[in-house]
Amino acid sequence: MTVRTTRRAFLSAATMMAAALAATACGSPQDTATGGGDSAAPVKVGLVYSQSGALASYGKQYIEGFKAGLDFATKGTGKVGDRKIELTEVDDAGDPAKAVSAAKDLIGKGTKIIAGSTASGVALQVAPIAAQNKVLFISGPAATDAVTGANKYTFRSGRQSYQDVVTAKSFIGDPTGKKVVVFAQDGAFGDANEAAVKAVIGSAGATVSSVRAPASATEFTPFASQIKAAKPDLLFVAWAGTTAPAMWQTLDQQGVLSSTTVVTGLDIRASWPTFGAAGAKISFLSHYFDGASDTEASKALKAKVNTIDLFHPDGFAAAQMVVRAAQEGGDDVDKMVTALEGWSFDGVKGKMTIRAADHALLQPMFQAKLTGSGTAFTATAQKSLTGDETAPPAVAMKG
Repeated sequence: MTVRTTRRAFLSAATMMAAALAATACGSPQDTATGGGDSAAPVKVGLVYSQSGALASYGKQYIEGFKAGLDFATKGTGKVGDRKIELTEVDDAGDPAKAVSAAKDLIGKGTKIIAGSTASGVALQVAPIAAQNKVLFISGPAATDAVTGANKYTFRSGRQSYQDVVTAKSFIGDPTGKKVVVFAQDGAFGDANEAAVKAVIGSAGATVSSVRAPASATEFTPFASQIKAAKPDLLFVAWAGTTAPAMWQTLDQQGVLSSTTVVTGLDIRASWPTFGAAGAKISFLSHYFDGASDTEASKALKAKVNTIDLFHPDGFAAAQMVVRAAQEGGDDVDKMVTALEGWSFDGVKGKMTIRAADHALLQPMFQAKLTGSGTAFTATAQKSLTGDETAPPAVAMKG
């Protein structure tokens, strides 16, 4: 599957940064562990994520990353001051209704911090619950841009779709006068990707068109011919499903991959063999892959999971944010919010900054290439983009 998580078009607004970032001193939350609130009571944290369902592999990486991040942020104690961080894990199976039910149940039991949300649809349903009940919600791998600015109680520990497409734009430099073609399947997924590319790359001066294929298509030569005839400077491929190997093979055989810059998203490691022989000819936008950074956090994570995959950093960052919130806020959720707004910390990817204005998580993104083949593919970073370079437009806080 490719570009699975670029699923939503973005809200557009003038880019702005918070004028005063009082809490932006770069550091990791393990620097202090004073805590607050009832010193005898645990800090209850509810983790609602996909343990089963279509995104279970994403959820597995998230929880592994979270536990490694908690160990890192608390220096192995699992505590904030003298207070133990008590985790309750709930499987939402990617179902928003199950997630909402789980969140309400946790809140009813006194939980003031909820994290997780592997799926975008789940995050968008849990965010209002957090605002209604004034609890802290830290969304996870869910990439929809709508989580940013959802309300004052909602944050995110992963990247958002805008950051994906800005990274794709970086492959062609100045887009002015360039021709970009989006190759995607018919349907909501393809619609969202096409809209995203038009919003980000088209608005920067490129001419964006599309070649769309029915989701049921199994013969891709006609579409490859259309793409070659368009002579794009950049081909952005957004594809999901079991036909991906045949699609990539056709683009390669028809010379598309050698005639232009072809960009797609680098999904979890298990998906890499689907690229086949085409893998080494594609340019990848990447949220993360093993070896993309060399930070203290990445070393700590690798020591725990051996091979870092796409969504391990999201869980790791969530744990860092949870510890920061509990340290500075005690049992006062509004103080937790204040402690996170404008905070910069050293994460797995590098410097991470929570923008105070709308809670966007500014973070590095990567250009990547694959070498080798099949299960032996190795990813290497071609370029790292800073959090400022991939910052999404600031949006007004909705609640």
